[in-house]
Amino acid sequence: MNRNSQVEKIPPIYIVSGGKGLAGDAVVQSVLIQFPNNKVPVIIVPDVLNQEKMNDVISKALVTKGVIVHTMVDPEARRMLIESCLQSGVNHFDLVGDLSDYLSNLLNTKPISKPGLYRLRNIAYFQRVEAIDFTLKVDDGQNPERITQADIVLTGVSRTGKTPLSVYLAMFGWKVANVPIVPGIEPPEELFKADPGRVFGLNISHVYLIAQRANRVKSLKMNEDTDYINARKVGEELAYARRIFERGGFTEIQITNKPIESSANEILNILTSRFDQEKWKNDFNS
Repeated sequence: MNRNSQVEKIPPIYIVSGGKGLAGDAVVQSVLIQFPNNKVPVIIVPDVLNQEKMNDVISKALVTKGVIVHTMVDPEARRMLIESCLQSGVNHFDLVGDLSDYLSNLLNTKPISKPGLYRLRNIAYFQRVEAIDFTLKVDDGQNPERITQADIVLTGVSRTGKTPLSVYLAMFGWKVANVPIVPGIEPPEELFKADPGRVFGLNISHVYLIAQRANRVKSLKMNEDTDYINARKVGEELAYARRIFERGGFTEIQITNKPIESSANEILNILTSRFDQEKWKNDFNS
């Protein structure tokens, strides 16, 4: 038997939760990291709130010879899952029960048993992680099919600071896509399918852009006789970009000599004036 066949037959770990399974996954991953190069499949099964879903994951565990790790905070749901695992002969590990029972006895009170409290308490952190992951995956025109899923879309010619601005916004929880504009290359059609009220064209002065690009050319030791910093060609690029902005009905933002923080604030102020301040992002991504 070859190594790949052995790897494929490693039983999975099913993380079962009445919430999103993030706490259980964190525990499991902290254990797995102690086994470098492990190939143990980890499958998160969230929102397990009834017997039907419990039976479904137990059936999968039986077929794959997997184990169930659970963080069921509701005592009744936990009891049901444990009984089902025992009846089916599926190995299970309870990450919550013993500690919850101990604290209940110690404090002489019952737990509120509400799934997802860990995520709710740390929602801002998880939003940032998800936003940064999304933003990096669609950076510089990658995965254009995901452009319409972004909270904010930035577009512009090379060296207008699209990536730094995208990452800065993502650090505050916004999913940002950025799309380069290159003369002679048609932008992806998804750029024009996005809500134009969320798309911002980054404009920059002719002189400042050439200076930015000249520094880039020097740092990379490129040939200075290049269209990349040719004044006429750069002017044509900027004119082409403005035509794209007008065609899509995008909002133009001037970023010349402006710190990232100022550009980010300008964009967010515009968006919150156009959409409900509390809902414009969450509604769009629901």
